[in-house]
Amino acid sequence: MAKYAVTKSIDVRGEVCPVPDVETKRALKKMKAGEILEVWIDYAMSKERIPEAVKNLGHEILEIEETGTSEWKIYIKVK
Repeated sequence: MAKYAVTKSIDVRGEVCPVPDVETKRALKKMKAGEILEVWIDYAMSKERIPEAVKNLGHEILEIEETGTSEWKIYIKVK
């Protein structure tokens, strides 16, 4: 069972900066308060950069979950 009621999921695995950051921001702009964005990444720098950017935009990082070797899911709650 899913941990969160994910509203939208984007998969930016295989992409390097700035694509994961840009795609995450683009998705968040289209979402409403309370919705949850799930971002699939495999670029380690994005694991640091996306949460930083998201917090600066005023949204909440719910969790960064390691899903495999150098793969993560970031759960973001829109504020």
